[in-house]
Amino acid sequence: MTRASSVGFTEVADGVYVLRYPVLDVNVTLVTGDGHALLVDTLSTDRQARQLAEAARRITRAPWTIVNTHHHFDHCFGNATLVSDGQDIWAEEETVAVLSQQAETVRRYAYEAYAESNPDFATELAQVRVLPPGRVVRHEATVTVGGLPVILRHLGRGHTAGDLVVQVPDADVVVAGDLVEQGAPPSFEDAYPLEWPETVARLRSLLGPDTVVVPGHGAVVDQEFVARQHAELTELAWLIRDAHRVGAPVETVVDRAPFDRQTTLTAARRGYRQLEQG
Repeated sequence: MTRASSVGFTEVADGVYVLRYPVLDVNVTLVTGDGHALLVDTLSTDRQARQLAEAARRITRAPWTIVNTHHHFDHCFGNATLVSDGQDIWAEEETVAVLSQQAETVRRYAYEAYAESNPDFATELAQVRVLPPGRVVRHEATVTVGGLPVILRHLGRGHTAGDLVVQVPDADVVVAGDLVEQGAPPSFEDAYPLEWPETVARLRSLLGPDTVVVPGHGAVVDQEFVARQHAELTELAWLIRDAHRVGAPVETVVDRAPFDRQTTLTAARRGYRQLEQG
């Protein structure tokens, strides 16, 4: 796995910057206001978080608030490195619960995912102190960033149970987290594929023709890209429902689905489990 020796933010709207970190192609968003800032997501390891802090400090010296879009390690394991005394970390309540109550499980999962393919990275993940957010978003909250309103919204379950969308209305920017993916298919390991389309439909209601959308991974996108991904997620959800209704095995979804085989199988198994649990 590539190590990033130098990373930097790119301005995508007035006062809003995105850092596209090469390891896992994950995005961090920096929102700057008058004397304050906000960081959306914190990367995977202490080393990555220090690189992130150095890049952010080239933009602003202001103190920051942190938001985690969800509980996956590549979006929140840098919390402990980036937070200072008195700073807030915000997340949706399910994300807070997972990181508070299942920190060891989350860390072990991250380690095991890379133990064979990249043992150095796995070791860094295992050494992280998982710091849960202390501020809870149940449906919606507004954080003022140096006079700039930033709206945190939980629009429903999708990529995880605790996905959080960050909207900067004055800059016409929406940070979607992993509800939207560019450059790779959506990830369904602990997703809700039957609910994900409805959640993205609510996300789409926030978008205008010129809105900058920051996905969890990959290049920034626009309203049209989100509409296409919404159509793919909707198609997959209906394929899963239809196959389950007639008692077909999950493999039958693969040939007609808009995503690759492994992605589709993971989604179909999750969808079948949800349907069987009622």
